[in-house]
Amino acid sequence: MSVIISTLMYLGFILIFPGFLFCFFCGMLLCGIERKIVARMQKRVGPPILQPWYDFFKLCGKETIIPTAANKKVFLFAPVIGLAALVVIQLFIPVFGFTAFSGNADIIVILYLLLVPALAEIFGASASGSPYAGIGLSREMVTIISCELPLVLVLLAVGKAVGNAVGTGVCFSLQTIAEYQIEKGSLIKQFSMIPAAAAFLLVIPGEIGSHPFDTAEAETEICEGMLAEYSGPPLAINKLSHAVKMFTMTSLFCALFLGGLGVGIMTVDALIVLGLSIIITVCVVALINAATARLKIEQLFKYYWTFVSGLAALSLILAWFGL
Repeated sequence: MSVIISTLMYLGFILIFPGFLFCFFCGMLLCGIERKIVARMQKRVGPPILQPWYDFFKLCGKETIIPTAANKKVFLFAPVIGLAALVVIQLFIPVFGFTAFSGNADIIVILYLLLVPALAEIFGASASGSPYAGIGLSREMVTIISCELPLVLVLLAVGKAVGNAVGTGVCFSLQTIAEYQIEKGSLIKQFSMIPAAAAFLLVIPGEIGSHPFDTAEAETEICEGMLAEYSGPPLAINKLSHAVKMFTMTSLFCALFLGGLGVGIMTVDALIVLGLSIIITVCVVALINAATARLKIEQLFKYYWTFVSGLAALSLILAWFGL
C-alpha cells in the first residue's frame, strides 16, 4: 500500500506540481507577459497575455506534416524528450521551500539536463532533412557552446560563495543554497555575487533563444531554422518547451540569487519575485535589441565568451578569496 501511495505521490510531483501542469501554466504566463512588455517598449499594443495559450491549443488541432526525407520517429519524439527534460529540471528547483527531488549535486544534474532540450531540437532538426533546419542546428550548436562557459562560471561562483559559508568548499546542492539564503539573506545582496547575477540574467535570453539571440530560428533569414519543418502538435510542443525553459531559467535564477520562489527578497510573494526577474530580463533584452539587430553567430560567441564570462569569472574570483 505504501508503495502505491509513494508512486502516486511522485506521479503527482511529475504531472501536476511542481511538474508538467505547473510548468505549463507558469511558462505560458511568463511568455505572454514578456511579449506584452516588449510590445509596450516598442510602443505597440501587442498580443494579449493569453495569446501563447491560444497559439498552443490552435497548433494542437492542426495536421502534423512529416517531410518525406525525415526520420519519422526521431522527428516526432525529439520535442517530447526536450520538454520532459525541462519538467525534470523543475523538480529539483525549490518552490516555496519545497523540492520534489534533492541531493548533493543538484546543480550538476541541472547543468546536464539543460543541454537535453537543445540537443533534442538539434536531433529533431537533423531528422527533418531540411537544409534550413541544417543551418539552424549548426547555429544552435554554437549557441550551446557560447552559453555554457558563463553558465558554468556562475554556478561555480554561487557554489563557492555558499560553500565558504557552510564549510563544504564548493556547494553543489541547490536545496542547501536556497536554505542558506532563507537563513542568511539573498546572495544578490552580496557585492561579490552581483556580477554573477548580471551574467546569469544575460545568459537567460541566449538559453531560451529570445530576440536578438534567436540565431537558430531567425525567421527572416532561415524560415524558423530548426522548426522549419514542424507543424501541428510537435510544433506546439516545441513552442511550449521555449516557454517552459523561460520559466525554468527564471526560477533557477530565483533559487540561486533570491532564495527560491516564494521565499525571495524580504519573503515577497513568488509572483512578485518572478515578475521582477522577468522584467529585468526583458529590459536587458530590450536594451541589447535597441543597440543591435539580431546578433550574428560570431557576435553571439564573442559576447558570451568575453563580456558575460568576464562578469561570472569576476564573481568566482571574489568568492574564491572570500571577498
